[in-house]
Amino acid sequence: MEALLVQLDFELERFNVTPNSIETLFIGGGTPSTVEPKLYKKLFEKLKPYLKKDAEITSEANPNSATKEWLLGMHALGVNRISFGVQSFNKEKLRLLNRAHSPLQAKEAVLNAKEAGFENISLDLIYATLGDTKELLQEDINTAFTLPINHISAYALTIEEGTPFASKPQMSNERLELTTWLFEKIKAFGFEQYEISNFGRYKSKHNLGYWEYKEYIGLGSGAVGKLGQERFYPTTDVEAYINNPLNIHKEILSKEDTKLEMLFLGLRSCIGIAQETLNTQELQRAHLLVAEKKLFFQNDTFYNTEYLLADEIALFIS
Repeated sequence: MEALLVQLDFELERFNVTPNSIETLFIGGGTPSTVEPKLYKKLFEKLKPYLKKDAEITSEANPNSATKEWLLGMHALGVNRISFGVQSFNKEKLRLLNRAHSPLQAKEAVLNAKEAGFENISLDLIYATLGDTKELLQEDINTAFTLPINHISAYALTIEEGTPFASKPQMSNERLELTTWLFEKIKAFGFEQYEISNFGRYKSKHNLGYWEYKEYIGLGSGAVGKLGQERFYPTTDVEAYINNPLNIHKEILSKEDTKLEMLFLGLRSCIGIAQETLNTQELQRAHLLVAEKKLFFQNDTFYNTEYLLADEIALFIS
């Protein structure tokens, strides 16, 4: 936490952050709920003058470590949105995913968050795992919507190198038909899909900030920041980060890199692509997709309505 304060001082200067200008704050990494609220206090004190009055302040949390006391403590610090890594309400699936919480703990954590004063509560569900059926996923959705949430993130299980599942590639089993069905079921509960993995009656300002390609500070080991044409990567080694939080690798993005990223992000979300972003050839291809009803064009912006085709559309245009 002390190292974070050192990096925060440095980044506030590098980004030339002015008072009341930070729109959103996101405490991530999966397990912020294992850190006592009092340890966050200095960070919040340092950030307070820079946060907008209506700033969205989210913390991720795991159901097994987000106790009533922790939730109350974080709410008292100013956190106003909580995102639970629930993954599933099915006991066998949670065991398969090596999750430490039970279905009951997940439900209780959400109810405790509401009791602690959180109005904006989100939970993550994982799909495309071995053994997923419509019945299992329907039960997960039904259970989720009995709880006081206004946002759901639905992520397909992806196998990354160096993770416990790397030796079990069969664990991931995405089928387009099942994914399409799942997304429709979530939307049927009145949650709007505003990005490929996110649905809600409330749209997370922090999520939208990434899709809008805004600047962001990445604070902590393994975090990523972006300022103009530069991207910053603090070391991913926690011990090394503590010893030197300013050991930050810098990447210079080309104009083509940023354009391609804006294209991919815009088409994966409700943000869309401003026509001024595209050159003559790209504009022709985009208008061709409008004619084919793959995109729609409004207010000088191209919008995608079929997020599951986002990457193919981006590749076609570029």
